[in-house]
Amino acid sequence: MNLRHIEIFHAVYLNGSVSAAARALHVSQPSVSKMLRHAESLLGFQLFHRTNGGLVPTEDAHTLFGEVSEIQDRVHALREAGRNLRRGVGGMLRVSALPSLALEALPTAVARFLRGHENVRFDLQTVHHDDLLRKLYERETDIAIAYQVPPSAPLAHRWLGEGELVVLYPEEEMPDAPARIELERLRGRRFINLAASGPTGQLFAQELQRQEVELDEVVSARTFYIASALVRQGVGIAVVDNFTAQAVLGPGLSMRPLKPQVTFGIHAIYLTNRPPGALATEFLKTLAQVLDAP
Repeated sequence: MNLRHIEIFHAVYLNGSVSAAARALHVSQPSVSKMLRHAESLLGFQLFHRTNGGLVPTEDAHTLFGEVSEIQDRVHALREAGRNLRRGVGGMLRVSALPSLALEALPTAVARFLRGHENVRFDLQTVHHDDLLRKLYERETDIAIAYQVPPSAPLAHRWLGEGELVVLYPEEEMPDAPARIELERLRGRRFINLAASGPTGQLFAQELQRQEVELDEVVSARTFYIASALVRQGVGIAVVDNFTAQAVLGPGLSMRPLKPQVTFGIHAIYLTNRPPGALATEFLKTLAQVLDAP
């Protein structure tokens, strides 16, 4: 007997007739009759006595029902688990993100997602590019949200959106700043350098080299958050990603994108043998929407 035979037998046994079993399973009566006859043929014995009042289980059917009930319970539990995963009931999502994305974008996406998935649990942490592979390999996280996919590694990724580099500065430093700022305008100003901060810092360093612009570095910072705090203290100006800038903006601070625009991709990164499930995929769609919001 296969699972379909078991399901038919179980329904007929509980409902007492083929017609009632068909209604319970939302299938046609002939299909139930056909599957029941096939099950009896495979077993080599009769499961029900046909009477005017319906079907009466044989002694063999009573014996078989105990075993079948256990199988049906497991099948039902499996189907329910599948439905719960689709609905996000009882799921656990382990997500790591760069600090710049963990300041605002990731919490915003989690809050929005939980409004429709109240029973989902999250395990969230920050991750730096240098530590991304280890966290994935050691199963500390399932998905890492980062700007650059490490090359030559057994990783897969999904593109989530795009960010750009912006100038973060005290308003009194450039009260007449245009909508977009050219690097030439930053010459002669106290500059907080982030070249050693990771891929986006290196991206900006390459842009400086391409345009042959040298800036007056007063501090070298390893993280965008430290650089932003220094800007807030009036130490100088910095070029950071737009997500960090938006998260730290406050009275007296402003941000402007660069001219020409300098952009970078945002990716969900995971092991090739552990791709995101349905729940994680749905969350990544929510995160992509947050990243795309103006």
